[in-house]
Amino acid sequence: MKQIIECIPNFSEGRDLVKIEEIVSSFRGKKGIKLLDYSNDEDHNRLVVTVVGEPEAMLSALTEAVGKAILLIDLNSHEGQHPRMGAVDVIPFVPIKAISMDDCVELSKRLADTLYEKYQLPSFLYEKSAAAPHRENLATLRKGQFEGMREKVKDLKWQPDYGVTIHPTAGIVAIGARMPLVAFNVNLNTNDVAIADKIAKSVRHISGGLRYCKALGIELKDRQIVQVSMNMTDYTKTPLYRVFELIRIEAQRYGVSIVGSEIIGLVPMAALVDTASYYLGLDEVEVLETRFME
Repeated sequence: MKQIIECIPNFSEGRDLVKIEEIVSSFRGKKGIKLLDYSNDEDHNRLVVTVVGEPEAMLSALTEAVGKAILLIDLNSHEGQHPRMGAVDVIPFVPIKAISMDDCVELSKRLADTLYEKYQLPSFLYEKSAAAPHRENLATLRKGQFEGMREKVKDLKWQPDYGVTIHPTAGIVAIGARMPLVAFNVNLNTNDVAIADKIAKSVRHISGGLRYCKALGIELKDRQIVQVSMNMTDYTKTPLYRVFELIRIEAQRYGVSIVGSEIIGLVPMAALVDTASYYLGLDEVEVLETRFME
């Protein structure tokens, strides 16, 4: 049985379509992998790619894509609403079929070693790949962003797992193995980013909110609204409807309302079925399409 992994690399380029297509081309037409989805956001200035495939083919395509990103992206002139510390900001491996989390951890280390040897791109290992508990959380690693990272890595506590100092234009990348997460954003009908920040603080786990929710407030200048941008790290324990309703309640405190939501990249069907069941008041749901895959 073939081993299948999912990888969702995030690149710090969401505006230049020529650069985006050049990076994404690394995943097209390659034996052993399949490009499932990619989406770019101009406000976030970020590209999220979703690929599945066999481990060796995945490592080869990722190495190619990272090389292109290093050539095309200079973080010294990069601006965007999403926090970032690298031209390739994060590369997560997710086990899908006939492969263990430990196998994915080993793949993350192999990729980190290759990227430093070939491009002198340093990396942090995070989530299940982290060498210590304080290095597991991506937001903690990214704190300070590209601009503050050169000083941050001088601290023994935050030295890169691979490399010594950051790349002068491409920064540093976080690489690791993790379970599936859902990138879920909720938009509000106000342009006051302070309100989004306060709501994000209310819903995220680190400041007393929902256990498997990471959140921050973001301004969408072109649309003149703000957004609560979230990573739901375990949708089975903190479902999407729960955080959506909590945001609705918190928004009412400030006289604003939800005007829409979005999911970035692909999402497990179970996450949507669970939410549909809640809003429709269903006791049990069976999905027709899943029968075709049995």
